Amino acid sequence: MNKEWSELNKTMQAQMKKKDTYIDGISTLFELRKSLMQTIISFKKNLSREDYNAIPFINADGYHSKTIAYSLWHIFRIEDIVAHTLINGVEQIFFSGNYKERINSPIITTGNELVKNDIADFSKQLDINELYSYISEVKESTEAILRELPYQMLKQRISSERREILQKMNVVSSDENAAWLIDYWCGKDIRGLIQMPFSRHWIMHIEASLRIENKIRK
Repeated sequence: MNKEWSELNKTMQAQMKKKDTYIDGISTLFELRKSLMQTIISFKKNLSREDYNAIPFINADGYHSKTIAYSLWHIFRIEDIVAHTLINGVEQIFFSGNYKERINSPIITTGNELVKNDIADFSKQLDINELYSYISEVKESTEAILRELPYQMLKQRISSERREILQKMNVVSSDENAAWLIDYWCGKDIRGLIQMPFSRHWIMHIEASLRIENKIRK
C-alpha cells in the first residue's frame, strides 16, 4: 500500500475511535480522500479513452483484474449506496442526477456480478466525462454527510427498514459475487462503513488501477 495513504488511513482509524479526536479523524479522512482523488484526476490527464477499457490482468485474482473505468464506477456506486441509502436515508446521487442515462450505463448495480470480458464490454459503454461528474458529486455529498455526523452515531448499525429499502432497489445484484454485500454493509456500524467504503475501498481499487496503468504504458 502507498505509504502516505497507509499512514493517513491508520491515523484516521485511531482518531475515529475517541470522541476527543473524532473531528480530527474526519479531517484526516478528507485529506486521504483528497490525495486519492488527485490520482483519479491524473487518470483523466494520462489515459486515452481506450486505456480505461484495458484489462491486462484479466485472469488474475485481485482488484487489478478489472479495468480502470470499472474500478471508478464500482468505488463510487458503492459509496453512493452506502452514504445515501444506508446511512442518510436519502435518494442516491445516481438517481437524482439521472446518471444512468448520462453515463450510458447498462446497469445500476455496483458491478460485482461482472467478470472478465463482461467488465471490458461494460467499460466501453461508459461516458467517462459523465462518470467523472458522478464521482465528484458523490464525493462532495458524502463529505457533507460526514461533516454533520455526530460521534455518537458511529456505533449505530443499519436499520432493518433501510436494509429492506436497499434490497428493493435492486442496486446490488442477486448474483453470488454481489449478494453478500448487503450482509457485509449491514453487519457493520457506521464507523466500520467509514473505514471501508469511504477510505480503504478507495485505496485498494486506486492502487489496482495504478497497477493497470503501469502495465498498459509499458
